[in-house]
Order: sequence, then structure tokens, then C-alpha cells
Amino acid sequence: MDLVLLILGILFLMAGWVGCVLPVLPGPPLGYVALLFLHWSRWGDFSPSFLLWSAVAAVVVTLLDYVVPIWGTKRFGGSKAGVWGATLGLLVGLFFGLPGIILGPFLGAYLGEVLNSSDSNHAFKAAFGSFVGLLTGVLLKLVVTGVFTWYFFVEWLF
Repeated sequence: MDLVLLILGILFLMAGWVGCVLPVLPGPPLGYVALLFLHWSRWGDFSPSFLLWSAVAAVVVTLLDYVVPIWGTKRFGGSKAGVWGATLGLLVGLFFGLPGIILGPFLGAYLGEVLNSSDSNHAFKAAFGSFVGLLTGVLLKLVVTGVFTWYFFVEWLF
């Protein structure tokens, strides 16, 4: 049973890493579940406070991932049209793989702003903010999942 829990933990860690760049998978929560699988095996013995704070980090980063691109669009001068465009662009971009996930919010925010104000310089700035927000969200997810991976392997191997 311990070996099954270990294998499940490793699989969930791998899915967590994929989820850091694909918005359809919640990367940090999957990484957290990997920690739980290891904890329930004979190799893991995480403290309750570590598990609690890890759960909080997974939830907060996952929620921030949805908010940061919108914040980036607004911070760089985008309007509601740009925010909606970035959101719709992300949803459409999901169908085009990684390039669509990266370019979708940018193009969506740009089109939303152009349709709203027709000033292409302003639209480009707002679209760039969406892109910065998207990259910030991905970076946050990668950091948290990396920390989970570190603790998983340190606990398992040492």
C-alpha cells in the first residue's frame, strides 16, 4: 500500500507541474495532494502545521492565478473591455495549446481595448499588462509546486 501511495504522490506531483502551465489543471493543489499521499505512507511524516500552511499556500496561489492577469490588465490601464477580452482570450487560447494560453489573453485584451477605445497604443499597453499578469501567476504556481516537490523528495529520501 505504501508503494501505491508513493507512486500516486509522484504522479500527482508530475500533474501539478503540468498544471502550472495549463490552466485546466490546478497545479499547486495537485502538488499538495502528492504531499498528502506521501504523508499517509510510511515514508512521510509532515507536521499538521506544515500540512495546513501548505494547503493555504496551494489555495491562495490558485486563486491569485485567476486574479493576477486581471490585475495586470487594470494596472497597465486596461478597462473592463480589456479584462473581459483577456478572460475570453484565455478560454479560447486553451484550445490552441501553450501558444494559445500565452497569446490568448494578450490578443483578447488587445482586441477588447481596441473595440472599446480604438487607441492601439493604449490597447497594447493593457494587453502587455495581461501578459505580465499571466506570467506572474505561472511563476507563483511554479514556485509553490517547486517547494512542494522539494519537501516531498526530502521527506521521502532522507
